[in-house]
Amino acid sequence: MLAVWGYAASALGYALLLLLLLTSRKSGLAKYLLILATAATCVWSLSPFFIGELTVERLIVFDNVKQLFWLLFLAACLKDNFTSLVGVLKRPETWLILALPITGVIIPLFLDINDSWLFLLQTILALQVLVLLEIIYRQSGENRWAFKPLILYLGATNLFEFVTFANALMVEQIDLTYIAARGFIYTAMIPLLVLAIRRVQHWGVDIFVSREVVLHSSLLLVAGCYLFVMSLIGYVVKYYGGEWSTSIQVALIFLSLALLATVFLSTSFRTKVKVFITKHFFANQFDYRYEWVKLTKSLESDQSGQAVYQTVLNAFLQAMDYQSGLLLKRVDSKVEYLADEDAEPLCEEQLEVMRQFFAFFEQKNWIIDMAELRTKPYVYEGLKVNHGTLNKIAFQLVIPMYRGDTLWGLVLMSNTNDTSRNLNWELRDYLTAVTAQITNFLFHHEAAKEVAENAQFAAFTRMSAFVLHDLKNVLAQIDLILCNAEQHKDNPEFIEDTFETLHHTKARMDKMLRQLSEKNAEPASQHRLINLSACIEKVIEQRCATYLPKPELRIDSEVDVVLDQEKFANVMYHLISNAQQATADDGFVRIDVSHAPQSENMVVTISDNGSGMSKSFIQQRLFTPFDTTKGNAGMGIGAYDAKTFLEKIGGFLHVQSEENVGTVFTLNIPAN
Repeated sequence: MLAVWGYAASALGYALLLLLLLTSRKSGLAKYLLILATAATCVWSLSPFFIGELTVERLIVFDNVKQLFWLLFLAACLKDNFTSLVGVLKRPETWLILALPITGVIIPLFLDINDSWLFLLQTILALQVLVLLEIIYRQSGENRWAFKPLILYLGATNLFEFVTFANALMVEQIDLTYIAARGFIYTAMIPLLVLAIRRVQHWGVDIFVSREVVLHSSLLLVAGCYLFVMSLIGYVVKYYGGEWSTSIQVALIFLSLALLATVFLSTSFRTKVKVFITKHFFANQFDYRYEWVKLTKSLESDQSGQAVYQTVLNAFLQAMDYQSGLLLKRVDSKVEYLADEDAEPLCEEQLEVMRQFFAFFEQKNWIIDMAELRTKPYVYEGLKVNHGTLNKIAFQLVIPMYRGDTLWGLVLMSNTNDTSRNLNWELRDYLTAVTAQITNFLFHHEAAKEVAENAQFAAFTRMSAFVLHDLKNVLAQIDLILCNAEQHKDNPEFIEDTFETLHHTKARMDKMLRQLSEKNAEPASQHRLINLSACIEKVIEQRCATYLPKPELRIDSEVDVVLDQEKFANVMYHLISNAQQATADDGFVRIDVSHAPQSENMVVTISDNGSGMSKSFIQQRLFTPFDTTKGNAGMGIGAYDAKTFLEKIGGFLHVQSEENVGTVFTLNIPAN
């Protein structure tokens, strides 16, 4: 039963390796030969499950099929020739190497010979593999480090094959203990084969094995070895324990499982194993694809206010697997605490050291390793600090953050577990990349916050500009009253019109005050049925009559429309007033009102023979809010307000103009 588990584990391991090879995006002869050899080994591992009765002949056939493909791969390795399979098969030495496994496949199938000859053939075949490995290792030269795992993998497995069949040759039968152990041995050797595939670059096989997979596999291996040792101890206890053996075994099993669970749940133990695997089994200290995805997810949370700074600090700590830290912002020569994680504020002496760090970071964008600073202060040339004070700083890493070329703040980190990493070149590069990503996130958040605040101020400013524009209209009405007061103050009709105008002015000012005090309040709709010509005539008489040239109103035909009369009056005043200002006193400003029979819309045109506008000015500046050619005398929102108003009610505003000729504004107003 134990042998079955060994072969099952071997089949599963080689099947996973085969899957990794098949998913590798690079192609080449080395990859295909490795796929064949791995697949043959996987089938060999599965052979006990489907060949029925395990006879010597069947065992030899499957062994030789496996050896055939591995020897074909070694034949290609001999001259490092992975250009084409045809080129490998054309070499005479290739067929010389393959002769033994081919013979081992054919003889058991077609000839009935003594088992001893088959054992001798397998012994010689294993010896042949060992000789080929010695030749490959000797000719590898500078690549010996890369080929070493492959030599160890095939050397160990074939050495075991040699011992197995040499022993069978001597006693004229195969020891089943050796056969049962083969599955476990081939399973245990898989990591060496994976390591060889990753190391030998010119094979062109790029397989990826996650650090997490290696970590969990290693933990399972450690657990298996531990339980195996404990079972041996239990066996010894049972053998020598007498009548107390059963009780002692139960206690031993319970204690061993409890100890195993305690060790495996220990974060410190898992971190140490992870660091050991990273240092000794991977060329890079970090799995950058995994780390980058993890960092991105840690910054995905939608945070606001101070929570963003906590997210930033946690992202730094997660990137290094550290547990405590502080995020500080530099404010002149002082610091502002933005976030903390299991850390106390700095004392005055520590703050003094931070200020000395500020001066150093202004010159060099370096990451400070406090342990290195204490033992090798000469590395940090230009950093002048009282080293007696450094002993009071518990943090292990100090990482600067820059906005452009200016120092923005610091991240202080420490690890409460005894798994601190040496700050080598790779770790510095990794932290530099992490810092760049996190600072971009932080500064984009701060920029977005500033944009949102500026948008609020801009909205308030824009509203104020419209209110100020309306105030100018109110002032024009009051100015008109004062201009005519001296001449008509004894006229009862003038007094009556004055009170009516003042009442209207007060209503307008009340509306403006509501807009200022209730910034988010939507004004109530004032739409009602009005006569356009009557409204325009009132605007001319009350607001525009005192300026030259005096506007001329001409009515062709019209129908009443539903509008906000006050808003329409303001639009007409802006456009008529602009036409007057652009036209000489002896020119003309004409307002024509007509009814378009085809569209059922009202059309109002305001034409003048003034200075006119260029085509580029109309396209780029005329309807741009707060862009004015009148200096401090204008707000630059008259044309914009008119266009917006007409579009809001479903109409449109069209402009035709020519410099030094004149301008025509056409207002198309829906009649229903």
